[in-house]
Amino acid sequence: MTRKIANLPLHYGSAPRWLFERQKKILYEICRLVIIEFGTKELLFRLSDPVWFQILGCVSGFDWHSSGVTTTVTAAIKESFRNHPEWGIFVFGGKGKTAVNTPKEILNCPYINTQQDYVTISKLTAKVDNSCIQDGYQIYHHTLFVDKDNNWCVVQQGMNISTKTARRYHWFNTITKSEDKKFIISPHTGIITQQNENNVLNFVDTEAQKLQNNIIEYLKLQQPEKIVKEFQKILDNTTTFSLPYRHYITQEDYDTQRLYKILCKIKQEQQLNSFKDILLTEGVGAKTLRALGLISEVVYGYPVSTRDPARFSFAFGGKDGHPYPVDKKNYDKTLSLFKSIIDKAQIEGKEKLRILKVLGT
Repeated sequence: MTRKIANLPLHYGSAPRWLFERQKKILYEICRLVIIEFGTKELLFRLSDPVWFQILGCVSGFDWHSSGVTTTVTAAIKESFRNHPEWGIFVFGGKGKTAVNTPKEILNCPYINTQQDYVTISKLTAKVDNSCIQDGYQIYHHTLFVDKDNNWCVVQQGMNISTKTARRYHWFNTITKSEDKKFIISPHTGIITQQNENNVLNFVDTEAQKLQNNIIEYLKLQQPEKIVKEFQKILDNTTTFSLPYRHYITQEDYDTQRLYKILCKIKQEQQLNSFKDILLTEGVGAKTLRALGLISEVVYGYPVSTRDPARFSFAFGGKDGHPYPVDKKNYDKTLSLFKSIIDKAQIEGKEKLRILKVLGT
């Protein structure tokens, strides 16, 4: 699958209860039908596609371009399947404080056997999108979907207050074959956006393997006090080192004492065999990665990627040609898929028949 991230106008507020209750019903039916026809793994695969996910928002009656599509669609699916474990789909997390409680929800679920693995997956995916891709979007919504066969996908969203936009990140468990590169080299199913951001620091770019290895080797060889001393030298001696704009930092940006404590924790708590080991250390965030990336560039001469992972314009396009003309072929193919699913299941009921009629016109 091509990598995509959805870029959406940031809308505040919540969905009206009358709409959300209907969303739960129709999304439950659609997801249930996909499971019947194609299995739970296929449902997770489709949820990991931002375009297909966006269609669910449209079908369920939500604003096609709003950031609220993410929160309402994931919450509706979570609530509708909460009391139906027989379908083999389990949903954890959500928005704000609910996202923070994701590990607790996972550990309390009696229907999956590898709870701790999923806690790690939840933490890693959030850390990558919050710290490894420094694009100006702070993650505030995180949802993990798991099936009975240990397949999973993650849908999470970040907020950029200055531009009043939200960006949605999608993951699926089978996109990377090698355990060494899983989560840390081009890990998303893909990204859709209306625009590319400038000065993005991307520690998980397709060409980031060498940078990651350099950081690991440097941490293995050097003691924390020497690393901090080297970093302080870089901060103090900006006339000696010609730093590109993407690494612009000042003394006020960093607390070297805190950096020292985090480096000690990395050295003490983790066997540094993979970049994932660094990310899973508590306290490692965007600033720590920027510092390590800067040191790696100075020492080894290999810079952090500044390539925004977003590649494509939004969804199907717009009727007025913005951001680009409607892709009729893709649009019709998607509508045909939904109509086929509904026809095969012989859905009855006026409300659902009305939706079917709209889809077919």
